[in-house]
This record gives sequence, structure tokens and C-alpha cells, in this order.
Amino acid sequence: MAKKSENEIVRVILLCILWYLVSSSNNVVGKTLLNEFPYPMTVTMVQLVSITLYSSPVLRWMGVRRTADISWSYYKKIIIPLAFGKFVASVFSHVSIWRVPVSYAHTVKATMPLFTVVLARMLFGEKQTTKVYFALVPIILGVAIATITEISFDMLGLVAALMATGGFSLQNLFSKKVLTDTGIHHLRLLHLLGCLALFMFLPVWVFTDGHSIFYDDTLLLRRDPGETIILLLVDGGLNWLQNFVAFTILNYVTPLTYAVANATKRISVIVISLLLLRNPISLANIVGMFLAILGVLGYNKAKYDANQMKKKAAVAPLSQVMSTKLLQGSADNGGQTFKNLYSPLYNGNPLQAPPFHPAYVFNHIGSAGLGPYPRMPNGIAEVSHQSSVSLAGAQNGYVNNSINASLHSTFTGHNTRSNGIIYKV
Repeated sequence: MAKKSENEIVRVILLCILWYLVSSSNNVVGKTLLNEFPYPMTVTMVQLVSITLYSSPVLRWMGVRRTADISWSYYKKIIIPLAFGKFVASVFSHVSIWRVPVSYAHTVKATMPLFTVVLARMLFGEKQTTKVYFALVPIILGVAIATITEISFDMLGLVAALMATGGFSLQNLFSKKVLTDTGIHHLRLLHLLGCLALFMFLPVWVFTDGHSIFYDDTLLLRRDPGETIILLLVDGGLNWLQNFVAFTILNYVTPLTYAVANATKRISVIVISLLLLRNPISLANIVGMFLAILGVLGYNKAKYDANQMKKKAAVAPLSQVMSTKLLQGSADNGGQTFKNLYSPLYNGNPLQAPPFHPAYVFNHIGSAGLGPYPRMPNGIAEVSHQSSVSLAGAQNGYVNNSINASLHSTFTGHNTRSNGIIYKV
């Protein structure tokens, strides 16, 4: 067992190292390509084609089911807009890398928690703890410092990076919703979104970059066509591999561990891009970048703590739950005999109270016929097939001695329960 755990830890570490290397290489190759091939929409299209082509044989090899039970209305409402957002966010991401240094673009993308909090509040009404809101402050300050001190600042690059970050945040929120609602395999969802995005994006590319490339007489002078094609193919392959590894890591680790690994990945991308691309940078710029990254780590920890508190609050101790309102239903004046729902009575065991759960506390009249166990039509739980029971009322389906319920003959001395409290009869 311990050896298996150690093997999983080693596997995750190796996957993280691969993820950092692939992501950093992808950004460096993309920046190198866009420096002399200023067509970010073409780079996006090649990446979408790569997702479509490379994912299919891998999913077939893994034995992942080809289709998911998704209705057409769900496609129109969630899947198609999600695919549209995917290629729009990808385009803005490539525009940002084209216009500003990779290090600065990834510093701006550190604002993703801010977008996530705002969008979750707007779309789902989700509120955060004070600790989570305070964790956003160093992120904002870090990005602001990096922006003010950025030597190669470009307004279009900043706006594009912010738009890409917002798009990816929205994509993450709705991707989680799709995975929860449909049960589709996460890699199958990636393939599906890539195919739909490519289908929608192809006509747009034809009338934008496709048209421009055809009439660009200086393209052959800036870079050898063979080298450009190789860089496009390498960039597309690295992008697909980066997504594949990221989803695989997410399957092995907790959300907090993944978020920390993602923030660490961003640090590696910034450092490697600075070393390889050698874009000019100031000390204040470095401070701003790493302040933003530290803010992301703090946000991840605060979010994790908030989720743990929610889980603990959801599991309230049974002894703390009590209802004081009577269920609908009249007393059984006829003293008729009811059949017990639980077989232990037939073996002479003490009277067993029905199972009780905080989620089934009935505090209104209309709930009388509901519950986690069968009830009589008038809202009174059955007690015994052998004893005569005279009931003046019932609370939560339990016999209540405090309101003149009496249990006769056979089960005298046995325990019964009212509102989670044990009484002797």
C-alpha cells in the first residue's frame, strides 16, 4: 500500500515536471513564431486542428467512450457557447503573446482568481469569505506594479491578456459544470470542444488571416516557409500535449494541489521565457510578477479553507438537530394496530426508531407525507404489528410520549424516540 502511494507521488512529480517543460516550451515557440509570423488567428487554428487530430487516436487507444448522453438543448445552451469561448480566449492569448513579452502576459494571467470570483458571483450568486477577498489584493498590486514598470508595455497586449484570462476563467467554470452534469470524460470534452471550435473558427480564419497571408508579399522575406510550418506544427503539438498532461494531473491530485502546481507552472514559464528570450526587465517588474504569483498561492489556500469549512458545516451532528412543529395528521383515536417497518421486532429486539437525518427535518405542514422512510397517509409512522398504540400526535415520524402517546403491553419498557430524544415507556 505504501509502495503504491510512493509510486503515485513519483508519477505526479514527473507529470508536473513534464507539464512545466511543455508549457514553457510552448510559450517560447509561440513567441518565436509570432515575432516574424504576425498571424495569431492562424496559430490558434493550428492548435485547434492539433487537438482534433491528436486526441482522437489517443482516446481510442485509452478506450474512452466515443459519445456522451448530452441532449441537443444542452449542446445549444452550454457546449456550443463553451466551444466558441475556447477559440476566442485562445486568439486573445496569442495576441497578447504577440504584442507583449511572455513573462508580462503570464503575470497578467495571474488575475484569473479575480475573474473567477467576479464571474462566479455574477453567474451563480456565489459568495466568498473575507479571507478569499483579501487574498486578491496582492494579485492586483503585483499586476499593477508589473504593468507600470513593464519596459515593452503595449495597451493592446494588456487588453488581450485580460480578455484571454476572463475567457479562460469562464471556460473553467462551465467546463466543471459540463463534467458534473453529463459525466463526460474530461479528455473527451477537450476533444469535443476542439472539434466544435475548429468548425466555427474555420470560416472566420479564411476571411481574416487566410486572406491576409495570401496577399502578404513580405512573408517569405521574414522567415523561411519550411521553418514557419515546422514551428506551427511544433506549437500545435506542444499545446495539445500541455492540455493532455494538465487534465491527467487533475485526475491524480486535489484541486488545491493542482492550483498550486498551476501557479508554480506560471513561475517556470516566466523564468524560462526570461532566460531564453532575454527581453529587457527591471527589478521592480520582477517584484510585481512574483507578488502576483504569491497572491495566487494565497488565494488558492484561502479558497481551500473556505471549501473545508462548507463541508464541515454541511455535516451537522445528529444530536444538534431538533424540530418542534407537529406534522400534519390527526390522532389515531381508534387505537388501531400498525405494522412495524423494521424486522428486528420479530426477533424480540428492542423497538427500533426509524432512521433520522438532518436533511429530513419537517418544519412545515406540507412535508407531512415526505421523509427518508415510509409513512402512513396521515403522516404518522407505523410502530408495531403486535401492540396497541394510542397516538395523540407525532413529531418527525417518531412516537412522542410528551403528547400523550402511549405504548401498551408487549413493548413496555422498550425505548422509543421523539425528535431525536430517547424516552422510556
